[in-house]
Amino acid sequence: MFTLYPAIKPRQRHSLKVDPPHELYVEESGSPHGIPVLFVHGGPGMACDKHSRRFFDPEVYRIILFDQRGTGRSTPHAELEGNDTEAMVADIERVREFMGIDKWVLFGGAWGATLSLLYAQRHPDRVLGMVLRGTILCRDKDIRWIFQEGASRVFPDYWQEFCGHVPEEEREDLLGAYYRRLVGPDDLARMGAARAWAQWEGRCASLRPNQNLLDTYADPHRAKSMARMQSHYFINRGFIDENQILDNMDLIADIPSILVHGRYDMISPLDNAFELQNRWPMADLHIVRDAGHSSMEPSISDALIRATDEMARRLRPELGPSEG
Repeated sequence: MFTLYPAIKPRQRHSLKVDPPHELYVEESGSPHGIPVLFVHGGPGMACDKHSRRFFDPEVYRIILFDQRGTGRSTPHAELEGNDTEAMVADIERVREFMGIDKWVLFGGAWGATLSLLYAQRHPDRVLGMVLRGTILCRDKDIRWIFQEGASRVFPDYWQEFCGHVPEEEREDLLGAYYRRLVGPDDLARMGAARAWAQWEGRCASLRPNQNLLDTYADPHRAKSMARMQSHYFINRGFIDENQILDNMDLIADIPSILVHGRYDMISPLDNAFELQNRWPMADLHIVRDAGHSSMEPSISDALIRATDEMARRLRPELGPSEG
């Protein structure tokens, strides 16, 4: 089984001003002459971390990381003003131009896969290939699955706690109920809602209970941006049309892609990747039989590293096969 590449530090860090009031954190590591790859983190509202660089061979890839608007080291934190999908896609193109990259590989997970697909459909001539994990298509049924009915039937005990944060008369629209609290003026209500939201999602994110993962989701700084931004984006259906991604797959039909998806993914069920592959002749789907959603589950990490190695060989055949 493949494991993460050894930890490395960034060679360069940047602060990139985009639309006021937003400023993005951007970093670069790996080989300066390697295959450019952009790590597009999940969420919305998550951020890159110390493991994000470790899915790529640092001798082969030029690794670009950035924290999306309102997340991580980008500022202002958890800011919803000027924060929508169109702006996020534009930010990716700004990062490409800022880093002086002609074409690159996109590596995206969950919401990061959504953004990667939307960016590729907007700028297909800038994409060499894609590695996508736990893809979510942001259709109405995908959002309802995790925040209204679906995962609730697999985790009724955890769901009961998630619902318990909202009065019974508001539970027909849990997403709306949480959104009102997360953007409201009451500090305690915002903090409580963010904590409950993050706990629910963290519990759904892996096949087996993972305390390290739960602790990551429960971090107050991350929980705030994740809960506020997810509710903001998902109450607006990702700021995209229903089936927008699937309806525009002809725009990226010739871009090679590797899709990695846990069979027991309870955040973005496997049908997302399955339907995507059916419309994408250049996509290989790798179903991980003993995993859920998180990239830090060993089998998912293994599949992702195999995928980035394979993508490198497709783009640079002289690298030859890897072992492991």
